Amino acid sequence: MSTNAVRQTTEEVSIPYSTGIDESLKPKTKESRTVGPFSYMFMWIGDGVNLGNMTLGASLVVAGVATLNLLQTFLAAAIAIGIISIFFALNDRLGYRTGIPYVVQLRMSFGVKGSVISSLLRGIPAIVWYGFQSWTGGTALNEIAKIVSGGSFDNVAICFVVIQLLQIVLSMFGFHAIKWMEILASVVIMLGLVYVFGVLMASHSDVIAQKWVHAEGSWGLPFFAFIMVFLGNYAAIFLSAADYSRELKIGISDAKRGFLYFSPIVVAYGFVLTIGAMLAAATGISNPVKAFAVVVDNPYITVAVSAFIVIGAVAVNMVANIIPPTYVITSLTKLKYKPAVVITGLLAFCSCPWILVQDSSAQGLNTFILIYSAFLGPIASILLVEYYILRKQKVDVSHLYEENGQFAGFNPCAILAMLIGAGAAFMQVDLGWIIGVIVGGLSYLLLMKFTFKNSAFKKGTIFEKK
Repeated sequence: MSTNAVRQTTEEVSIPYSTGIDESLKPKTKESRTVGPFSYMFMWIGDGVNLGNMTLGASLVVAGVATLNLLQTFLAAAIAIGIISIFFALNDRLGYRTGIPYVVQLRMSFGVKGSVISSLLRGIPAIVWYGFQSWTGGTALNEIAKIVSGGSFDNVAICFVVIQLLQIVLSMFGFHAIKWMEILASVVIMLGLVYVFGVLMASHSDVIAQKWVHAEGSWGLPFFAFIMVFLGNYAAIFLSAADYSRELKIGISDAKRGFLYFSPIVVAYGFVLTIGAMLAAATGISNPVKAFAVVVDNPYITVAVSAFIVIGAVAVNMVANIIPPTYVITSLTKLKYKPAVVITGLLAFCSCPWILVQDSSAQGLNTFILIYSAFLGPIASILLVEYYILRKQKVDVSHLYEENGQFAGFNPCAILAMLIGAGAAFMQVDLGWIIGVIVGGLSYLLLMKFTFKNSAFKKGTIFEKK
């Protein structure tokens, strides 16, 4: 495990192709990167303008009672977005400089076999989110079908299947399809949400003010717990930041890339959370799709807004919930990209998304986020400690592609630190993400420094080949 060589560009990397790894997992070269800063920003706007974030906003108002008021909501969101942007900018650097995906980045800390566990902990939540977004998109498509058919058609399950099959087909075209889909979706959906915001302000401002804006709220555990939910909602995405930054054209500084995350997340996240909370306050319904139908009592407008929701569900899945688990499946099974995309879509059918959000409560979604983010926090800090502290940003990428090389097997320090961090997080699950980050990162640093402090550590022999 050499710490003397550093690969700043993919042109310098010589990959041992005899490993049989799929083309989609090989480092992205300068010529193959097609996403510019403008498209990259719109990609994250498209990701942020989605029903998941809107449902999180709706979860602020439960049974007509707000857990946070307007000021507390925006302060919690601002803190979360700042932390999200910092982690994005730190963790995207290796992928941006070398063009490697997240599943290969994991090998640096966990080893080839150890990365199986940590990659699944990223892939499984993405598949569940994939199913959830598809289900909400299917619900919106069903609203359209009911209006168009005059009420003769009403079957969310069929609409869910239709949406899912459409996404499987679109995702087979890779990141090129994602770029253009996100630009279209972000513009169209934001226009639709501006209209909905106007309707809410014009017709429901009194009840919204009473239930949310002027509510007493809480500065205690619910406030900090909601910051963790915000963070948990993005935890899986910034954990696999390399999957996105490897597509971005070279020549953009670290600070500018940080801005490319911060600005679109502020715009999209803040606006969508606000509308979600306003809808729940106005209707008492946590499912945004059904809340839209109540607020917008016009069949033509309902069709238009529901169409925006369908586009938004597809857009966020294309960015956040299809590519990462597809890479995981490709890495674990040696399948090509397209078959892996199909398997990812089929697995999303089995995620039972209708359980996460009921009409009366979105608590199931919050609980799901807090549970999986307890594992993702430690993984994120392990990657950062490895890259910035232990390796000082010096990595020989070609070694990461050697199935039987110095990274073969697993790193017991990483596995143990991840479990210690997750265990600590579950002791206070409402604050699980930040607890997991701190405890997991410190555990990994101490284990690596003091357990393997001899020359064997520097040569990489800590990777057990069991």
